[in-house]
Amino acid sequence: MNQQILSGKWQEIKGDMRKTWADLTNDEVEKTKGNFDSLVGLFKQKYGYKKEEAAKTLNRFFDKYEQSARTSSSSQNEKTSR
Repeated sequence: MNQQILSGKWQEIKGDMRKTWADLTNDEVEKTKGNFDSLVGLFKQKYGYKKEEAAKTLNRFFDKYEQSARTSSSSQNEKTSR
């Protein structure tokens, strides 16, 4: 996932992460500051995932935010081109 999108939607993502993975504490998620590599490390530590498995899991989770950002961006471009 694009780090800029992750940072820009961090508040929304953080809440959804806590709903999806209830074992994560607010402090643990907050300490990552939305950094993808830090989140991968957290998943390795908390769930015993291998690096690739953690990255794949997070990328699947973040896909909806990336698609949302693309849709939002393309509709904004359509408005400005009119």
